[in-house]
Amino acid sequence: MPGARLVMLFAMGFAYASLSIAASDPGRGAAVFNGTCIACHGSDGSGSLPGVPDMTGRTGLLSQDDAVLLKRMAEGFQSPGSPMAMPPRGGNPALTDADLRSVLNYMRKEFKIAP
Repeated sequence: MPGARLVMLFAMGFAYASLSIAASDPGRGAAVFNGTCIACHGSDGSGSLPGVPDMTGRTGLLSQDDAVLLKRMAEGFQSPGSPMAMPPRGGNPALTDADLRSVLNYMRKEFKIAP
């Protein structure tokens, strides 16, 4: 059934294009955070599980450079003192690098570093 394969390839291409467009949407960071990150990091970025570090403090996670944070988001990271590691891409392998950048931008705006 060559026609069915063509339809499937078209649908996959459309889905990929939709994800790419969505990643550039300013609301994408909030959507990804609320769908993937909020369970551990909490709605206010202070961490909702034991050992999850507070992102909002002056020396919190968001005080680090983008390159460091994006690498940890992509590859996963074990915070000192935390009983569990953050999995790569927050446990969602479908997240793109653009999604990760959107989440980081969202967190920096939403969880301003406290003085």
